[in-house]
Amino acid sequence: MSYIAERRQEEKERRRAEILDATEAVAAEVGWDAMTMDQVARKARLSRALLYVYFKDKQDLLFGICERALTTLTQRFAEAVSRQKRGLEQMTAIGRAYVAFSQEFPVYFEVMARCELLTPDPQMNTNEGAALGRGDECRKLMVEVIKAGVADGSMRPDVGDPSVVSTALWAFMHGVLQFAATKANLLMHDGVTIKDLVEHALVMATRALEAKD
Repeated sequence: MSYIAERRQEEKERRRAEILDATEAVAAEVGWDAMTMDQVARKARLSRALLYVYFKDKQDLLFGICERALTTLTQRFAEAVSRQKRGLEQMTAIGRAYVAFSQEFPVYFEVMARCELLTPDPQMNTNEGAALGRGDECRKLMVEVIKAGVADGSMRPDVGDPSVVSTALWAFMHGVLQFAATKANLLMHDGVTIKDLVEHALVMATRALEAKD
């Protein structure tokens, strides 16, 4: 790649990052549903026409943010895994990392939930494909942890297909976190704290995986 072409690519990547930064800021301020492409363009200090060069519509922005979210989540999972030795403890650490992620990055958590409701497009564009690829990396890490847990004896040998188990665990914890975020008043009425709900869910997931003596 020539020097000029390299500089152009760097400039393109920088501007794309600035657009996604602006998208995150606007979404955090007004919410995803209320956010408009015009607001993003103004926040990023560029023309609406230039914004559409990088992202064709709001859904395209959604996939761009989702890629960022899953990149961050995979990093958090990998860091959590590196601090534990056995597969069971690693998976529990992943669960706690997911809880912390949902609290630290509420926009990312919402965007991931929205993307999960969309049917993949057979002719997906670059942003959707990149987000899907990051999701595959994240799930692959969970699958490897489950395999390691069975191999080291900390997880049940009959736990099942690691791909299915990882998906079930993801769905379980995501559902718990969604419930905690949207049903806070109901939990309060029942005398249940969000912290207790999440902690109990983690214990249940761990016990379902744990090898029996």
